[in-house]
Amino acid sequence: MDTAFANSTLNAALKEARERYIDANPASLAAHRDAAAAMPGGNTRTVLFHTPYPLAMARGQSCRLWDVDGHEYVDLLGEYTAGLYGHSHPVIRAALDAALDRGWNLGAHGTMEAQLARLIVERFPSIGLVRFTNSGTEANLMAVATAIAATGRSKVMVFDGGYHGGILYFGGGGIPINAPHQWVLGQYNDAAGAVALARAHANGLACILVEPMLGSGGCIPGGPDFLQALRDVATETGAMLIFDEVMTSRMSAGGLQARLGITPDLTTLGKYIGGGMSFGAFGGRRDIMDRYDPRRADALPHAGTFNNNVLTMAAGVAGLTELFTPAAADALFRRGETMRARLNALSPAMQWTGLGSLLTAHFHQGTIRRPADIAGVGPGLRELFHLDMLDHGFYLARRGMIALSLEVGDAELDGFVAAVAEFLNSRGPLLARPE
Repeated sequence: MDTAFANSTLNAALKEARERYIDANPASLAAHRDAAAAMPGGNTRTVLFHTPYPLAMARGQSCRLWDVDGHEYVDLLGEYTAGLYGHSHPVIRAALDAALDRGWNLGAHGTMEAQLARLIVERFPSIGLVRFTNSGTEANLMAVATAIAATGRSKVMVFDGGYHGGILYFGGGGIPINAPHQWVLGQYNDAAGAVALARAHANGLACILVEPMLGSGGCIPGGPDFLQALRDVATETGAMLIFDEVMTSRMSAGGLQARLGITPDLTTLGKYIGGGMSFGAFGGRRDIMDRYDPRRADALPHAGTFNNNVLTMAAGVAGLTELFTPAAADALFRRGETMRARLNALSPAMQWTGLGSLLTAHFHQGTIRRPADIAGVGPGLRELFHLDMLDHGFYLARRGMIALSLEVGDAELDGFVAAVAEFLNSRGPLLARPE
């Protein structure tokens, strides 16, 4: 197909899809305009914004969402992995109700925080001791600060396309508001390059911070050879290896590190582990984490009014003990692997990357090993796909990311695979020559 004609056809399809979206969602438009009076662009969380304007959701139940215009969706986004338990799960709700009955803002130690800490220590191979934060961003900031304090060094190796929180974003090499550390930028899944870079900065390298699978970077798994090379070179240079498992901790009861058999020095957690409440944690070897023991004269301080808030602690304990058991974690991983295989069998024009219950769509037929492989590929097709899936009643990220919750069943997955197949059939001419 002629490229100019294909682009013209895509632009026409996008124009029609956007007009259909606007016609169907007047209440969301009104909500967006109202929000824009008090927030820049009507937004306080950038990833949730998309054109023409974002949907405003009114409520959720199980794996379903309803927007303010009354449309119902199957929620395949799963709050970017935080919504593992779906919406208003009765087990989580009961734990929250009980916590509220006992009072909140207690300003003291509570029994639930010790229970949640023990559960995490028992599950994750790398974690001998753990401390809580309010988000994955905080957890990663604390882990990096811990490594710098423990090693007396100042450089932090990260990877292009990595996302470790709102001020730890390295897509395209980084953003102007990143935390002002001495960053050393490597290329994801380039084992030889990463080893050479670590050795070149060995004297000043405090830690290597990496996602075992890039999440926001496109659900691109780190190769076992790459991750093992990072483990080996961190040991060689005296740097600490930090696995950001804020997203990938759902890959097994012990996270992706347990599935890979690679143990970092520190691990960061977040998202679902707090039962869907605001949550983060950093933990690791006992000799490292023991530096935060307030009984020590030289203890490192770590503050945070809501680190041990009663709602998160109660929901986290209920989730890990009653819902996300090791058997449930393995079942969810298998379900996601099966779904991704079904989607990839539909057409070579649309490739789904990921592991387990996390996956992302790409309009790219070549090998995807790092974000540069898909840079600038198919933005118009991704938007069209997103709008078409909303028309079919499926809610996912504009960038094509899906995070399955425990509540998504076979009927929902079958329906989504059928919707993707219809998209591929109806939009086939547009896929022949991607942008």
